Amino acid sequence: MQKAVVLDEQAMRRTLTRIAHEIIERNKGIDQVVLVGIRTRGIFLANRLAEKIKQIEGEKIPVGELDITLYRDDLTERTKQGDPLVKGSTFPVDIHNRKVVLVDDVLYTGRTVRAAMDALIDCGRPSQIQLAVFVDRGHREFPIRADYVGKNIPTSKQEKVVVEMTEVDSVDRVTIHSIN
Repeated sequence: MQKAVVLDEQAMRRTLTRIAHEIIERNKGIDQVVLVGIRTRGIFLANRLAEKIKQIEGEKIPVGELDITLYRDDLTERTKQGDPLVKGSTFPVDIHNRKVVLVDDVLYTGRTVRAAMDALIDCGRPSQIQLAVFVDRGHREFPIRADYVGKNIPTSKQEKVVVEMTEVDSVDRVTIHSIN
């Protein structure tokens, strides 16, 4: 059951613009920077960030896609429900010695990010890995902290944060739902 709309379309757009500026500022431009979206919504967020960065810097930033399916620590639980659907990872450039900004929609326990770092290291050796998340909701189980946070939303474990994007959900918004 939906409890609240935290960000609407306009607020999401402003948040992405701020994150894009922060990425450019921290890296002193975009030279050697690659955005890598974690499937599924992280990819859409990475593409939107790339578009904002292009508007600001006047040049394209490479965007990759990362599939962490086989790196998840709950894979044995998921395979009981059927074979995992592996879509593969793609990178437009070699990530070796590049600054990779992992992009995801919600940071919760940190397990997804840990799996993403393992998958990324198997694809190359970046000089640095940074993390950009649209929402940080707390409740970490691993010592992981985002470098760029769109919005901190303190939640209880009985709540779920949902990032909806027009690419898959026909609407742009962030909502909080009761799990019960």
